[in-house]
Amino acid sequence: MSAYAHQMERAISAQSLSSRGGSELGSQYVIESVFYMKSFTATIFISGLVTVGVLLITLLISLVVMLQSCQSRNAGVVDEFQKLNDDYSYCKIFTLHAELNGLEADEFPAVCKGHAIQYIKDGQFARDINFTLELAENYFGTLTSRADGLDVVLIDIDDIFTSSPKCSDVLMDRIDQSWCTDCIQEAKHMRHTLTLRLFMKLRTSGWSVILFSRKHEGLRDVTTNLLISAGYRGWSSLIMRLDDEMQMDSREYLSRRMTIMHEDGFRITGLISSRMDALTGQSLGKRFFKIPNPIYYKFEHHTESRNI
Repeated sequence: MSAYAHQMERAISAQSLSSRGGSELGSQYVIESVFYMKSFTATIFISGLVTVGVLLITLLISLVVMLQSCQSRNAGVVDEFQKLNDDYSYCKIFTLHAELNGLEADEFPAVCKGHAIQYIKDGQFARDINFTLELAENYFGTLTSRADGLDVVLIDIDDIFTSSPKCSDVLMDRIDQSWCTDCIQEAKHMRHTLTLRLFMKLRTSGWSVILFSRKHEGLRDVTTNLLISAGYRGWSSLIMRLDDEMQMDSREYLSRRMTIMHEDGFRITGLISSRMDALTGQSLGKRFFKIPNPIYYKFEHHTESRNI
């Protein structure tokens, strides 16, 4: 081999070695670059996950706090609503026992003075009086009065007319005047209208109706005119107190008059009143119906008694 051939071989060998060395270095650079890029991407991905996790935890905590707050508020509303219902129910029961025992307005719990109008405003009074008078109508509708005219129905007219059309001073301390007046006048009008409807149905069905009052006989003409102006006509008689009966307890007075009616041959088929003195005496007859009273009635009657 010539010197020139050896020189060419060495040059080719050197170039070949140089090429291999460059390739290895290039591969190492590419591997390191790829590895670096993958690590950076993973770091970004992990950082994103951590951020999302923190946001989710924060959101969860906020929801828990809001839920607890809502539950607390709802519990407070429910408790308050339950308390109002309990107070309202208690006052209705207390009013019934006040009627039974003749308690005065001063003996009513303070909380009942605030619920006195609620019975009317909620419409419960309207429902109660409608149901009661419907029961009475159904009862008398199943019966027929005899031709002798001695089967009678007694109706308390002191429920129809009261001495004072104004709200009591006791109620005025706690309830807006216009609202109180509107509610009470509405309740009175409803009671008068439904009682008149029952009266007219009884008269149409042939029943003899006797009206009675606790007021003095001297007010007969005034009372008669009021009854006529209110639409009452055709009653059989109107019972009012005589002089010697004015000092009697109302229970004694009413019981005495009913006993006299029985002795005179009358058959009391039914008695209609909202007051316990007329419903707890003797000689009441076959059936009696208690017209519901608004809770305020005791306060109003208390004012009337002070003004008489």
